[in-house]
Amino acid sequence: RALFAEYAAELADPEQRRLYEEEVTALERERGVEVRFVHPAAGYVGAPRAQAEPGGHRWALPYSLAPGREELGRGGHRRLVYDVVFHPAALRLAARSSRFRRLLSDTALGAVERHCSVQLDRANAAVLRGTKYKGVPQAPVIRTPLPGAAPPPP
Repeated sequence: RALFAEYAAELADPEQRRLYEEEVTALERERGVEVRFVHPAAGYVGAPRAQAEPGGHRWALPYSLAPGREELGRGGHRRLVYDVVFHPAALRLAARSSRFRRLLSDTALGAVERHCSVQLDRANAAVLRGTKYKGVPQAPVIRTPLPGAAPPPP
């Protein structure tokens, strides 16, 4: 138990997390891949772009979707949590407009359903009150091959 507690404390330490990310970045660079860790801020977070159309606007909401991760919910029930990351400007728009907030929610739910092949219960979906993030924040990784690097092994 003591070793596990020490390990858990080490994982939560920001300095240890920074060292881990530096080591992974260096290792991947040796393999010919640039690695960026995405540290999303909690809340509705993509630079949104609007294009005027008859009757309103068409919004482009770029996002990044991390694979689902298992978390323990109330009563020890396991749940899959999906992180959909938008640009911080979208957060500011969502804070001022309930319609834009609904657009972000619908975009996030649709992204999870499309890319993760799941069917979500939209009728019972709700914004979390009093909490900004579900579970332990994890930094998804974006990998980009470096120019002139050898292709990764199969």
